[in-house]
Amino acid sequence: MAEQRNKGVKQDYYELFGVDRQATEAEIKRAYRKLARQLHPDVNRDNPEAEELFKQISEAYAVLSDPQRRAQYDRFGHGAVEGTDFGGSPFDIFDVFASAFGGDPFGFGRSASRGVEVGHSLRYDLQVTLEEVMHGAEKRIEYSRMAACDTCEGSGAAPGTTPKRCPTCNGNGRVRTSHQTFLGTISSVYDCPRCHGRGEVVDVPCQECQGRGVVRREETLTVRVPPGVETGDEVVLRGFGEAPPGGGRTGDLYVRFLVADHPRFVRRGADLHIELPIGIVQAALGDTVQLETLDGPAELHIPEGTQSGEDLVLPGRGLPRTNAARRGDLHVHVRVVTPTNLTPRQRELLRAYAAERGEEVRPDERNLFERIRDAVTGR
Repeated sequence: MAEQRNKGVKQDYYELFGVDRQATEAEIKRAYRKLARQLHPDVNRDNPEAEELFKQISEAYAVLSDPQRRAQYDRFGHGAVEGTDFGGSPFDIFDVFASAFGGDPFGFGRSASRGVEVGHSLRYDLQVTLEEVMHGAEKRIEYSRMAACDTCEGSGAAPGTTPKRCPTCNGNGRVRTSHQTFLGTISSVYDCPRCHGRGEVVDVPCQECQGRGVVRREETLTVRVPPGVETGDEVVLRGFGEAPPGGGRTGDLYVRFLVADHPRFVRRGADLHIELPIGIVQAALGDTVQLETLDGPAELHIPEGTQSGEDLVLPGRGLPRTNAARRGDLHVHVRVVTPTNLTPRQRELLRAYAAERGEEVRPDERNLFERIRDAVTGR
């Protein structure tokens, strides 16, 4: 990917971020974080251009956030960094993203035995309609998370100061104690009580986050709803969970889709089901009716002699499938409606129809009072 981008004229890194060449590291970081939220591949799944821009700004940030690389770039331009694939693989670009949003992604400065701190992942239940499942949609969500403090950039130390190696554990984050028992010497290893396992201590804490390195922040994201999504399906937005105190990898945000019930359609996988009331004449003689589906009107042919409860199928008028090209079907369940409140003329016509078919019809002509009286007397 980097080789393909190098074939054209690459945009100046400072222009990408909209800052001048004298911009501070904090200004560059703020510009990158703003763009990264907008261009992150997990919130632009159907936009290859956004993914390419995300790689470009990640490459630019990887250069400008490193003093030595930045000095080379300022002196020699893109030629100083060509051949270095900062953004060519998903692992690389997301490590750059993590370093800007969650502190130190590799755990530099902390013991290898402690590993990298990982923030909590979050889950968001997003309700969607069948119409959104049919066509896909973009929905804005709002949620709260612990994010790296902008003032201290996740370190917990006041601006102008840096955390120091913990003197109690010598930066290991763990301490060992030994005591004698009748079985011999027993050693125990536990988190350092002074630095709480971080390996570093802050002498002058940041006032914004009180030295924790994280603050509560309200976030707004645009989530792409894929066509054909079902209840329980999830998308993972990497790096949009919570940042751990003191730096480390930011957790992920799991967005789970919940498909709301529809007043007219019932879903069965990719197939849709709907009930259609029709008259006895339509059922007997057949008809062609206009049916309003989720993606527009469709003609439905009702065959002559259709019975109540029959299933008429419109192929391909159901929902998209997330893992296949062919859509589901629309099942139309016919319900023949018996007419009520007939006029004398309509009664006469139905009697003539029954007589012609040789059907004996003996309707109850008694009024309501007579039916009640006969029921009481047992007539």
